[in-house]
Order: sequence, then structure tokens, then C-alpha cells
Amino acid sequence: MVSPELLRRYPLFGSLTDAELRSIAMVTEEESYPTGDFLFRADRPATALYLLIDGCIDLIYVVDKPGNPSAHKEFYVGEINPGEVFGISALIEPNRYTSTARISQAARVLKVDASALRAILEVDPEMAYSFMRQIAKTALDRLNATR
Repeated sequence: MVSPELLRRYPLFGSLTDAELRSIAMVTEEESYPTGDFLFRADRPATALYLLIDGCIDLIYVVDKPGNPSAHKEFYVGEINPGEVFGISALIEPNRYTSTARISQAARVLKVDASALRAILEVDPEMAYSFMRQIAKTALDRLNATR
């Protein structure tokens, strides 16, 4: 669990009440990762939503051709900077990550348990609407940056 005040710093949570923030804080942990680690990989189950506290994360798209290791290619999708949310596939069906997140500078993140967050949003349609509006905006911003 993290402090609800820590969550309040992020625009994603800006419209939530104190009670709503507390419920999300209960399913959130702070974690640290060294440079070079991977937080998640594309096409794997999206089990967490992340917010970057400090450091830097590269989002990459990896293309592999089975049986041909020389065909391995990585395409840079974008960079996550402090204050940004990522791993949003955790809230968008089919809940599979669409890119790989690699730590490019030692990072501290807030990791929100996706299934617990989806359960919280399921019982509060107003909060879910507000939250998903922010997620949709993030998705569109990321799509435009990728183009």
C-alpha cells in the first residue's frame, strides 16, 4: 500500500475523491528497478498499471521470427518520463501488453494491481468513467506520439 497523497500527484487520479484514492492506494505498491531490467513484455498478460515516479522507461516493440534469431528487431515506440502512466493495456481488453517496457534509467514506479483496480472500477461507474477518460486520453496521446 502507498499513501493516497502520493497518488494525488498524478493527473490520472486528479478527479478522484479521498475515499476513491484510498481504495486504489490499497492495491498499489512502490517498486524500484535497475537500468536494463524489463517491467513487462509485449503480448503477455497485463497484470499491472504503472506510474513513473523517477527514472526513465523506453517502450519498444519487438519483432522476432521463430527459428531465425538474426531476424530479431526492436522498434522504439516512445519514452515514459516521471509523472506519466504506462501499462494501460491492463485496463483495456484483452488485457495484454502491446509493447515492451525496458528501464533505460534506474526507475521507481507505482505498480497498481490491475485485477484489483478493475474490480474497484466495476462497482463505481462514475469513478470508472472518470478514470477511463484519462486512460483513453493517454492512449490517444501515445498513438499520436508513435506516428
